[in-house]
Amino acid sequence: MTRKAPAGDFDDDGLEVSAPKDWAAGVPGVTAALRHAREQMGVRRTALTLLRVNQKQGFDCPGCAWPEGGHRHAAEFCENGAKAVAEEATVRRVTREFFAEHSVDELAGRSDHWLGQQGRLTEPMVKRAGSRHYEPVAWDEAFGLLASELNALDSPDEAVFYTSGRTSNEAAFAYQLFAREFGTNNLPDCSNMCHESSGSALSETIGIGKGSVLLEDLYRADLIFVVGQNPGTNHPRMLSALERAKKQGARVVAVNPLPEAGLMRFKNPQRPAGLAGRGTVLADRFLQIRLNGDLALFQALNRMLLESGAPGALDREFLDAHAHGFEAFREHVLGLDWDDVLEATGLARAEIEAVLGDVLGAERIIVCWAMGLTQHRNSVPTIREIVNFLLLRGNIGRPGAGVCPVRGHSNVQGDRTMGIWERPKPAFLDALAAEFGFEPPREHGLDTVEAIRAMRDGRAKVLLGMGGNFVRATPDSAVTEAALRRCRLTAHVSTKLNRSHAVTGEVALILPTLGRTERDVRETGPQLVSVEDSMGMVHASRGRLGPASEHLLSEVSIVCRLAGAALPGSGTDWAAMERDYDVIRDHVSRVVPGFEDFNARLREPGGFTLPHAPRDERRFPTATGKANLTVNELEVLRVPEGRLLLQTLRSHDQYNTTIYGLDDRYRGIKAGRRVVLVNPADLARLGVADGALVDLVSEWPDGAERRAPAFRAVSYPTAPGCAAAYFPEANVLVPLDSTAEISNTPTSKSVVIRLEPAGP
Repeated sequence: MTRKAPAGDFDDDGLEVSAPKDWAAGVPGVTAALRHAREQMGVRRTALTLLRVNQKQGFDCPGCAWPEGGHRHAAEFCENGAKAVAEEATVRRVTREFFAEHSVDELAGRSDHWLGQQGRLTEPMVKRAGSRHYEPVAWDEAFGLLASELNALDSPDEAVFYTSGRTSNEAAFAYQLFAREFGTNNLPDCSNMCHESSGSALSETIGIGKGSVLLEDLYRADLIFVVGQNPGTNHPRMLSALERAKKQGARVVAVNPLPEAGLMRFKNPQRPAGLAGRGTVLADRFLQIRLNGDLALFQALNRMLLESGAPGALDREFLDAHAHGFEAFREHVLGLDWDDVLEATGLARAEIEAVLGDVLGAERIIVCWAMGLTQHRNSVPTIREIVNFLLLRGNIGRPGAGVCPVRGHSNVQGDRTMGIWERPKPAFLDALAAEFGFEPPREHGLDTVEAIRAMRDGRAKVLLGMGGNFVRATPDSAVTEAALRRCRLTAHVSTKLNRSHAVTGEVALILPTLGRTERDVRETGPQLVSVEDSMGMVHASRGRLGPASEHLLSEVSIVCRLAGAALPGSGTDWAAMERDYDVIRDHVSRVVPGFEDFNARLREPGGFTLPHAPRDERRFPTATGKANLTVNELEVLRVPEGRLLLQTLRSHDQYNTTIYGLDDRYRGIKAGRRVVLVNPADLARLGVADGALVDLVSEWPDGAERRAPAFRAVSYPTAPGCAAAYFPEANVLVPLDSTAEISNTPTSKSVVIRLEPAGP
């Protein structure tokens, strides 16, 4: 084991491919988690740190947003959670000597994995105009420089304030307050890249852009759909929840273009039987759907429910009392063409009819989904159709039933709740104005895609990123990088090195911050922060480790000190908020509904649940005052001859843009990431040998093409006609202007490609 960063980049020359696994976790999951943790932290630090993850008096895992529940194991973490903690709590350090040795240009040529493995950032750094190296800068000078650039803009709307989903509620609230007091609603965030389609669809149909399911509902459900989601890699603790649901009698239907090991069989590492036995089969039914076929599937189910005539096929009482738009919906769905359904889904009609039997036999149904549904052009209509499906049988506002979008980063939902949104509601702005005594801007700001366009066109000149890796989280890599390089200044609040630090404006700042695992002590004493999980539960997080460097500031401190420098006439007491985060929470309690008496409730064991009118009262705060059944046009995505439909996805050794390693254990990929997974029949049809080196060339209706060079073609049991490759390496294939209707989310799951022999 070594705690030293890799000296050089790894490439894919050592790529090994084996058969994909048909089960997840077990002893290999435990072994992989501990090995990674020891490499980054050492044995003692590993033990001290991992036993505090997701505990009521510990810190929230900086990985996914899956909830903890009431009873918690001593080891309340998964393999990828352990990796996320280890990456943050690593003993590796990036110092001023590192930046003196490595120019910005050299860093730009390194892989994402190499950059991330260098360790924690230790002091603020600046790249001055004309220089190709970062150099140390004092905090006060850094804030002064950033404040000066902001105040020199012709308009506040020339600044962009981006946010990652790992930012705490307290930091997020202070951040949006600063941006709005500065004068702009340019608050794009990572939700724009992932679950914006969910929020758009749910806001329209049920009146709130969040899921309606609590963890206990999974244990009461009769039938659970898991659609466009790979929990074995992306939300591994969900597997234990599904296992418990199965033991309570639930059936599980998995809908995915790829067979995912975690949904086949799960060996729970927290149970002796999970370590030594065969584990639990989770999916009772696997529908290997064609990419972008989910709208057709749920429309077919809805048509069959309308035509069924079986007792209870429709919940007439619920529909009459709580639903709007039934007749228009009914007329549309009854006109559905079965040939279109079968072409769009790639399924046999008998497969879909068998699922109808599961549906009719279930009183309480939950539909879970993730980014496999949210990153298509028709993502919003698809999710609206899922809501139609649940409404037909009254499966919203009933225990054990509802919509369950499974969010990614651990506080991405909380950031939005705190006001990180480019399109704030008037009621939120009114409350902000009443609390702080200034008039917030009312004009909608820029989302992530629009922000890139603005930087590209010279309409935005300063980018401040609060966490995350903006360059690698976004589409159209070449366009995005060119856009950032047009900026006057780019600044990133970060714990670790990433590519966004190497793709800079004329001037660039790195502002290193405390991690979730670290103690945050102010003059009023140790501070706690809060997060909101994927199911609307708010709980405290208390870092326990010593800071990685004496020069680090918390996210809250960075925001408050920057605001003090940039807004000298502000009536907001930024210094008081920095001294004591209770002050921020008191403000939140008077601005954000559901956070009344925030400080006291946060300190209760396990935190508290935010209100959700559709779930709690069957009250739907929509424009009609009811749940809205919608009409969603089915357009079959037809791919030209000789082409494939590609989705981007994560490997098992990454979380979002953070690359932990070069293996994808469950898919049988070792020591490589530049792979494209293709059905063996498609490889034969296209005349491409298994293992051949190919370029991926994306094709778009406007005739534009984009190329991702040198990928290994891997024979894999994908849905016929479909392929998969990892992001961020494949982000280059997605044009900036190819986005979902309404939500403007990049269409990373619907990329038409051809395979060409790789160049020399």
